[in-house]
Amino acid sequence: MTLDGRIAIVTGAGSGLGRSHALYLARKGAHVVVNDLSSEPAERVAEEIRSAGGEAIAFAASVTDEDGVASMAERTLDRWGRIDILVNNAGILRDRTFAKMSLDDFRLVVEVHLMGAAICTKAVWEQMRAQNYGRVVMTTSSSGLYGNFGQSNYGAAKMALVGLMQTLALEGEKYGIRVNCLAPTAATQMTRGVLSDESLAALDPALVSPALLALVGEEAPTRAILCAGAGHFARASITLSPGCHIGAGAEAGEELVRRWKEVSDREGEVVPAYGFTQAERELASAGLFDPVTAVQH
Repeated sequence: MTLDGRIAIVTGAGSGLGRSHALYLARKGAHVVVNDLSSEPAERVAEEIRSAGGEAIAFAASVTDEDGVASMAERTLDRWGRIDILVNNAGILRDRTFAKMSLDDFRLVVEVHLMGAAICTKAVWEQMRAQNYGRVVMTTSSSGLYGNFGQSNYGAAKMALVGLMQTLALEGEKYGIRVNCLAPTAATQMTRGVLSDESLAALDPALVSPALLALVGEEAPTRAILCAGAGHFARASITLSPGCHIGAGAEAGEELVRRWKEVSDREGEVVPAYGFTQAERELASAGLFDPVTAVQH
């Protein structure tokens, strides 16, 4: 289970979790582009990889800089001729309660996490389609999946990345592109001051990075949300309960309130294969769609 000869770009890799990702991928045989906002930390990590016998180059650019990111993809192709793996790791925090948060801080976090990942993925997407192979990892978070106090901007951006992953996985499937999400818990500059020293010691970023092998290897899944931290790994899923058909009567709202427990019952819930699954089930419940023959009546 190696990544010998695979070409990987890791954003925000000058320190913390990104550095750990870059070092791990290099140890598994990948050639790594170490991206960071500043050249000094990026070059330091690239040299660390080269000193250990691996291949790496540094590239300084903000993930929000479309021209800079395009140049990074171009340089990668000039050097190695292909791009196999993209790990969208770069991120920032601007934590405050929503009441105290400025819209500028909200926009900035969404811009870096969501638009940064979209810009980087767009820069490599056509190459991955052309070579019929690609592995893209979005970095989501429990803050997006489940919410965290004081992180409305961060949580919104991180959940948006799940939506981006869901659709890109469907669009990339026939081109051999698999897209997944990693939800890490790690001691980084972004988590210091949030967790105790003891917890930070246990949450070594190096214990998260092995998750990448499952997400970017030859047998990688697609549309998976993998949670990783302190050596523990788990899958998260967005599910759909069976629900019930109430109809369009004048008292539909009141009936929904009365049957809320039934609507919320998770027994028999599914992980939809695509977004239209919801509409298909709703129409089937109304007798307007046959899920067996996939015929609309």
